[in-house]
Amino acid sequence: MRVNRMLLSATLVVVALVIQVSVLARLQLPGAVPDLLLLTVLGLAMVYGHVTGALIGFGAGLLADLAPPADHAAGRYALVLCVIGYLAGLAKPESGRMRSATVPMLVVVAAAIGTTLLYAGVGALVGDTAARHVGLGSLLFSAAVYDLLLAPFTVPFIMALARRAENDPLADTQGGSSNVAAGWISSAGTGLRIGNQRGGFRMKAAKSRAAKAGRIKGVKRL
Repeated sequence: MRVNRMLLSATLVVVALVIQVSVLARLQLPGAVPDLLLLTVLGLAMVYGHVTGALIGFGAGLLADLAPPADHAAGRYALVLCVIGYLAGLAKPESGRMRSATVPMLVVVAAAIGTTLLYAGVGALVGDTAARHVGLGSLLFSAAVYDLLLAPFTVPFIMALARRAENDPLADTQGGSSNVAAGWISSAGTGLRIGNQRGGFRMKAAKSRAAKAGRIKGVKRL
């Protein structure tokens, strides 16, 4: 891994873990807990690819295993996020550009369900039956819903940061993270069109500059 990848990934993973433990885990929501750490791994994996995604997932999962108040065997979540990071990295397009929010949305839902199933499966192998008492069905549904609601506000911006750290020219092209987030939110049925609004503001600004230039030229001619 490159140095800039390591620094950015480590920073984002630590920040996500702190928010996960100190804020999200204390919300006492029904069912699962919104997994910001998982979304961070997904965002980085969809930019860096499957190999780097697996490494980031393993490191992030290992930190989560060791961070208090973790009460499960060390390495359990590291294994799960390693597999999820690898699979999410396979969704990286060859051009590096996500043309719509459909693929990231599907990746988030599949990762939320897959993480819950893998975590419960590994737990069953080591004798942890907590998922059976809570209800696996409710955990799967709530995990998918919470992560899908949180993803538009995190994943596009994590991907944009990752591209900028790589000096990727796609990070500076039109239709960046804000347009991806806008498409994500609008596809979820909120009716927002952030990208179109930004385009309208740019057109208005261009027209005002042209009118101002015309007035200045007229004054000079006089």
